[in-house]
Amino acid sequence: MAQVIADRRDIEFVLYEQLDAAALCGRAPYRDFSRKVFDMVIDEARTLAVREILPTLAEGDRQGVRFEGGAVKVPQCFHRPYKLFVEGEWTALTADPELGGQGLPHTIAGAAVEYLSGANYAFAMYGLEGHSAGRMIEAFGTEQQKQLFIKKMYTGQWGGTMVLTEPEAGSDVGALTTTARKNPDGTYSITGNKIFITNGDHDLVENIIHPVLARIEGAPAGTKGISLFIVPKIWVHPDGRLGEANDVVCTGIEEKMGIHGSATCSLAFGGSGECRGFLLGEENKGMRVMFQMMNEVRLMVGGIGLNCASAAYLQAVEYAKTRRQGRDLERLFDPAAPPVPIIHHPDVRRMLLWMKAHVDGVRSLIYYGAHCLDLQRCAPTQEEKEYYQDLLELLTPIIKSYSTDRAFEVCSQAVQVYGGYGYTKEYPVEQLFRDVRITSIYEGTNGIQAMDLLGRKLNLKNGAVFMNLIQEIKKGIDRAKTTGGLEALAAQVEDAVNHLEATTRHMAAMGMSPAFKTAFAHALPFLDVMGDVIMAWMILWRASAAAPALEKLLGDQNEAGRRRIIEQNKNAAFYQGQLKTAEYFIQTVLPVTLGKMNSIKAANAAILEMPEAAF
Repeated sequence: MAQVIADRRDIEFVLYEQLDAAALCGRAPYRDFSRKVFDMVIDEARTLAVREILPTLAEGDRQGVRFEGGAVKVPQCFHRPYKLFVEGEWTALTADPELGGQGLPHTIAGAAVEYLSGANYAFAMYGLEGHSAGRMIEAFGTEQQKQLFIKKMYTGQWGGTMVLTEPEAGSDVGALTTTARKNPDGTYSITGNKIFITNGDHDLVENIIHPVLARIEGAPAGTKGISLFIVPKIWVHPDGRLGEANDVVCTGIEEKMGIHGSATCSLAFGGSGECRGFLLGEENKGMRVMFQMMNEVRLMVGGIGLNCASAAYLQAVEYAKTRRQGRDLERLFDPAAPPVPIIHHPDVRRMLLWMKAHVDGVRSLIYYGAHCLDLQRCAPTQEEKEYYQDLLELLTPIIKSYSTDRAFEVCSQAVQVYGGYGYTKEYPVEQLFRDVRITSIYEGTNGIQAMDLLGRKLNLKNGAVFMNLIQEIKKGIDRAKTTGGLEALAAQVEDAVNHLEATTRHMAAMGMSPAFKTAFAHALPFLDVMGDVIMAWMILWRASAAAPALEKLLGDQNEAGRRRIIEQNKNAAFYQGQLKTAEYFIQTVLPVTLGKMNSIKAANAAILEMPEAAF
């Protein structure tokens, strides 16, 4: 069975019919682009993904990363595609062309990356993370630092990482013990040990640039005393020449449940007292710098969740259409009845439609987040820039957490559709199920994202940003109310939004009361219900775009004629699928969400009152 990665028809629908991404071509800085160029970029990404990267998915999983003689070796099958990845300039799609990027809108880059990462994200991260790390240097580095590092990181000649986690600190970054001591030449000597470093060492590039969090001797305790340093694996001289090894040693790699082709390393800095780094930004302001990369990577991780879910869903659909087993229910007791494709069975259809609704909604949400970045970049006023920046800041924990939790459930449902075969390595859904699991843990666990949403993001600008999001959702509801056939669905989404506002007020009040711990005990369920309402908005928005297009195809046909066109015309079937997906999600999933809101408002404290000895 041929493997599939992403749904090109759905990608185009979100880009051009839901978000109108082609309109970006009329605005600076994207005036040199056209839809034809956008489509060409996505076509080329899909070609590279299918021909070169996808074959590494299973093979890279089997081969895994090796730790030999103190060096990390990636699967051999990664080397040729990485060379093509770099030559095709796929490593920094949105960056300034003068710095080695392509200057694309984030929305279009996201569509390309859906193929590149979707084919094998363990592979793609080797090239993409250098751009994320380089962005911090572009934003906060000195001119010399920019000249030394950015272009080689953006072009994939050098790799990049994000070095936070320590054995005894984990998610509590403020407890780190890695130290920095200033040298007479302005560099800093770095000493400490870090764990769980993605791409911390490998043999695809000639150098790896580590942004390392450390505490300068004498700095305050906690996060207020943390600084950020650029620490090359191989020292870089002021003229750009590579020098000696920089006393950055990989001490081991993790044996993981999934992403076996990804090098997750333990690193020792300064074990021989010879590790040096450059201060990035100001002393004791390292978390402010690092958060830029963390937020960018959190959006990327949400996208990885989508990539895995999309591939798992499409694989499950293809399998369900071809796997024949069991009789149709209408002929269940007829021994002469032939076996039918399992997609005929209602319970299989239930799983597939649940998967489709969440994959579609998450794709729209993630592309909407990227579109906010583009609208921010195009905005003519600072006020408008801040509007879209704030919206995305509010949405970031939801994009990261909701998308990855639902992606795991989608991959689990895909295994279920395959039945026993899904639990074997014969089919790719088994690997996707393993590979997607880390996304709920990566870059701040989803519980931490929920605490961030409740404790910080809802209060942005005294709640004004949350209300701006509510107004954006209500604009979509008003649009649906004027679209024939969607009035009832729009009313149900409106009711859910009203309930969300009430639940948010309740959570905000509880968070300011002596019962604030109870509020945080319900933080993740709150993030989930907020995510469900945003899904309903996205799916209703899709239906609003699809309904007029479907009517145009159907014309004034009678009911039989309409059914015939939907059966025979792929576009008509696609648009009808959008309407049925909206009907399913809003009338089947959203009522459960309302019940969850009632549970949250009940604020049961059993979680906190449970005796520890009883666990």
